[in-house]
This record gives sequence, C-alpha cells and structure tokens, in this order.
Amino acid sequence: MAARASNSVQPGRFRVLKEGTRRPGGEVGGGPVVYWMFRDQRWRDNWALIHAVDQANRADAPVAVAFNLFDRFLGANARQLGFMLRGLQQLHREIEGSLGIPFFLFEGEADETIPKFLKECGASLLVTDFSPLRTIRQCKEKICERVDDSVTVHEVDAHNIVPAWVASQKLEYSAKTIRGKINKMLPEYLIDFPTLQPSSRRWDTTHRSIDWDNLIADVLRKGAEVPELSWCKPGESAALEVLMGNENGFLTKRLRNYSADRNNPLKPKGLSGLSPYLHFGQISAQRCALEAHKVRKSYPQAADAFLEELIVRRELADNFCFYQPHYDSLKGAWEWARKTLMDHASDKREHIYTREQLDKALTADPLWNASQLEMVYNGKMHGFMRMYWAKKILEWTKGPEEALETALYLNDKYEIDGRDPNGYVGCMWSICGVHDQGWRERPIFGKIRYMNYAGCKRKFDVDGYIAYVKKLVGEVKKRKAETDLDKEAKRLCC
Repeated sequence: MAARASNSVQPGRFRVLKEGTRRPGGEVGGGPVVYWMFRDQRWRDNWALIHAVDQANRADAPVAVAFNLFDRFLGANARQLGFMLRGLQQLHREIEGSLGIPFFLFEGEADETIPKFLKECGASLLVTDFSPLRTIRQCKEKICERVDDSVTVHEVDAHNIVPAWVASQKLEYSAKTIRGKINKMLPEYLIDFPTLQPSSRRWDTTHRSIDWDNLIADVLRKGAEVPELSWCKPGESAALEVLMGNENGFLTKRLRNYSADRNNPLKPKGLSGLSPYLHFGQISAQRCALEAHKVRKSYPQAADAFLEELIVRRELADNFCFYQPHYDSLKGAWEWARKTLMDHASDKREHIYTREQLDKALTADPLWNASQLEMVYNGKMHGFMRMYWAKKILEWTKGPEEALETALYLNDKYEIDGRDPNGYVGCMWSICGVHDQGWRERPIFGKIRYMNYAGCKRKFDVDGYIAYVKKLVGEVKKRKAETDLDKEAKRLCC
C-alpha cells in the first residue's frame, strides 16, 4: 500500500459544511486555519490535522489546534475525562514540540468558544473532526451559523477508514449490506499516511499556558463517583504499545489466539484492548488496519476476524448513528422490532429491578452481577457478556424503553469507551434487534434474539468467570484502600 504523493487528503474524505465568501479575485480569505479537534485526539496518522496543515501551507497561513472541554460531556466522569485529559496533555507537548503548532484549550460550550476564537484570530478556515452523534452535529450547525460569512468549514472523517458518507449514502440494515460497499472502497482509502509537514508559517500571537494538573484534579474531584482505571494508560505512545509493543502488543504477541479466545469472557487478553484508544482517537483505526495487514500472512484467520471488527462493525455503528437520528431510543428500531417489543411490553416479568439495584449488581443472577461488577470496577465488560447483560435488563425492567435507557445509562457511566456509536449500537442490537433478524417469538422478548444463563454455561465456564470478576474486584478495592492510606498519611505528615 503506497503512500500518497502529496500531503493532501482524498476529496471524499472531507466535506464542506459551510463555504466562506471569496475575495474579489475569487480566492478564499487568507487568514489562519484552525483545527477544532474533538473525536480524533492525536497528531500521528490524523487526516484532519494533515488537511488543516496542508490547507494552511497552500494559503501561506498559520495553523493552530483548538480543543473544547465540555462540562462532563454526556455525563462523563473521572474515568473517561481523566483518561482523555492525560492523553491531551501529552498531545499538547508533542504537537507544539514536534510540529510547532500551538494548542488552545477552551472550556464551555463549543458553539460559543470556537466562533469567538475564530473571530479573535481572523481565521478563514475551520477544520473539524467528523462525529455522527447528535450533540456534536447540532453544535457544528450552530458554529456554522455564528462564524463570519468569510469563514469556510470543512469536516474530515479521520475516524473511519472509508468515510461514513462515502461508505454508504443510506441507513444500512446489517453488516452484510455494508460489507461489500466498504471492501470495494478499501483500495482507495486504506493507504499509508503521508509525512505530516510542519506549518510553513508560525502563529503570530502568544497563547496562554494550560494548567493541566489543576484541570485534571478538578475533573477527578467532580467525577469521583467513577474513578480512573489503573490498567489503561492514556496517550498515543501507550496506544501504539498496546497495538504492536514488543512485550505484550496485540499484533506482535496476542493476535494468534484472537479467533479462538475473543468470545471467551475468561480470556480478556484475547481481545485487542484497543477500544479506549480508538474511542478517544488516540490511535487511528487505519494505522491498526495497515499494521494488521502486514502480519496477516502469519495468522490470516485471526487477522481477518480482527479487521472485520475494526472496519466493518465499527463503520456499521457509525452508519447507524449517522443516518438514524433516533440511534438511542426505541424509535430507532426497525418497525418489526418496535411492534414485537410493544406487543410484549406488558408481559409478566419474574423479576423487576430498579436502576439503582442494577447499578449495584443486586440481582438474583450471579452471572449478570459479575458482568456488571466487571464494568463498574474494570471499566470494560467483555463483549459476549455485554449482550447477555443488556438482554437481561430487557427482561428485568418494566418495558423496552426503560430497558434501553437503563442499559445506555450504565454503559456510559462506567465504560471507559462510553458515549460511542459502538455502545449505542451494542445496546440497540441486544434490546431492539438492530442489525439482527427476527427469531422465534417468546414472552417479553417477542422476536428479539434471546440469551439465557444455560446458553452461557454451554459457551464458557460461568463459575470461572464469576470467580475471575470476584478476584478482580478484590484487587481493585485493595489498591484503592492502599492509595487512600497513602493520601491520609501524606495529609497527616504535612
């Protein structure tokens, strides 16, 4: 796979959200270029940053990166925000040190802070990441309305390998209907990245320093209910180590067993471990795919299974959230699924649990409790268990609407990669049959695919999984107690 000859991105990878007015000679204004970074928080392998620098150099204009910190975006806690901010702290240092591109951090509502910054610096072009999520799309619409007429706005899909609007122009029914479309476009889009060139012109004005330590401490204090994780180190370097490190990298050490181990909840190391980094954009899915292709000859079955998840399934999730405005509600389900769920909404349930009982894993099912505790204490629940977990919530709540709301709430509260299209689609698949088919009708579930405890026992060692989670929870609690003791000792001695 050859690199592109130039530093420009393919025309299909970005789209114009707003066309700025041109100068009398027909040229776009020559002011600075600002890249509003949101979803793709990295400087390596970032098509949006490549595009911003390329456009700035073509216009002989300076370029800057701006990031807006929302106030606990969609309910994010210390777990998610701490991970994100520590990664951004590294990015700030690297992007200014390696590229000489200034990094500005704003707090508040992006539809206010970004237009204000563009006006202050006289920018002519705003480059931004693509996100299919409703909140961000609405924010971009407001930004386009509020910036000066002279400002052009480009949106770059640096998250997907095949841009969402290129892969398909409609809501896809399943992986089967989108797979061929994506595979057809891979030769054009799955290419090596060009070398990111430094900006040809320096940013003139000085910018304020960022007090990362106080910012992180404030976020940790406000979101302390869901604390940070110790197993997941943030940042681009950590992400590359997980992908291809010499010690325990996924492609270098663990890929060979991926096909056999990835559906076994007792073998979490059988999974790639990349989802937190992909979610926050600290690594490029395209980089992961390029490196996987390099080792495919050694483990073709495992590599193909990984690439299916990395490309087709991830991009199917983005497709759903992009083309289905109700991606997080029962309205987003297909008609057959809505009908069957409502037909059985009043069916008698053996157990009804409140959100608080589910949050605290206080059910009569030890397997479900273990899966919930794995998510609460480890920030990740095994993918196989997540299906069982969500389907039992449908069985144990008063109706499908409450079930979906509860599943999404718990997922976004505890998962390190919550508030993600994959999370929305995972819950919608389990509860609303999205990207699935109708099955034999039964109480409560109707024609939605059914899962139960007995089925799990046939698939894996249920007792072993419960014991594994119990040990994990004990270790986390022990580390927390030791940390608390250290803090108290330091407080007393000072």
